[in-house]
Amino acid sequence: MNVEQLEARLEQLSEEAVALLAQAGEREEAIQVKNRYLGRSGSVAELMGVLRELPNEHKRQAGQASNRCKKAIEGAFENTMASLAQQELERRMREETVDVTLPGRVTSIHLGHPLRQVENELIDIFSDLGFEVAEGPEIETDFFNFEALNFPPDHPARDMQDTFKLTDDRLLRTHTSPVQVRTMHAYDVPIRIISPGRVYRCDSDITHSPVFHQVEGLLIDRDVSFADLKGTLTAFAERCFGPGTNIRLRPSYFPFTEPSAEVDIECMFCSGDGCRVCSHTGWLEVLGAGMVDPNVFAASGIDADEYTGFAFGLGVERIAMLKQGVSDIRRFFENDLRFLEQF
Repeated sequence: MNVEQLEARLEQLSEEAVALLAQAGEREEAIQVKNRYLGRSGSVAELMGVLRELPNEHKRQAGQASNRCKKAIEGAFENTMASLAQQELERRMREETVDVTLPGRVTSIHLGHPLRQVENELIDIFSDLGFEVAEGPEIETDFFNFEALNFPPDHPARDMQDTFKLTDDRLLRTHTSPVQVRTMHAYDVPIRIISPGRVYRCDSDITHSPVFHQVEGLLIDRDVSFADLKGTLTAFAERCFGPGTNIRLRPSYFPFTEPSAEVDIECMFCSGDGCRVCSHTGWLEVLGAGMVDPNVFAASGIDADEYTGFAFGLGVERIAMLKQGVSDIRRFFENDLRFLEQF
């Protein structure tokens, strides 16, 4: 094939490609036409394989003809793609026209998950009482979750905690008390914190969940007494459940506090007269509390002869169930919009 025949063939390929591109009705079709002629194994590349057989004085002429062919096809391709894009835009404008005379859509505003609402309320209450929020990891070590809180390895109180154990002496924290220990290790006294967050235990029924939420509090300073604890919890109860809410403290046991107490509030449903909700006792249990055990101070390097403190812990789900009249804790985790939209 001589150079004149090559030029004629390139001109023919250019005209064929431009004609096919003009007829393309979709972007994919136009891309296929371009690749058929200008791809690595396309018609133009295949034809230019004869370039090495031409005399040197004709190779420049052949190269110029090849460039003219490529530019013509690429120009036609760009025009076709622009035309198709314009057509697509016009189609969408016709089909997706918004009728501005129609009434607007009402956007529902949700205040968040009911557990998050109650947790935020608890944080606000204790923040007003002077407590700061502290956070810690959900994957803990045995030391922070148990040992530093007066749970020796063979202590029977460990049976109270149904623990999800991991490897390398790690576990999913069973309470947010490890945050208190980490705070005592990291900061000097006085300390006044609350530690809200998720905790995990191997337990599941209508009043227990494998994952639930706690808000625990810790106050350490000089001359802190049990009366300070009772005053704090009384102020909390009145803010959370209404002015005039009575509380009572019953002796109890927790490894990390001594003395310890279970804290009840006067039943809000029967005002203490006795009903089905309070099992006709007139009281509802809401949290546990007590004075920090000296062994906990010792594990954190705090002098128990100089400082005293109290700690308390409550379940967010428990408070939410009481305040919102929910009888089954599992409802909070089922993601049923019919239930969640009530809050």
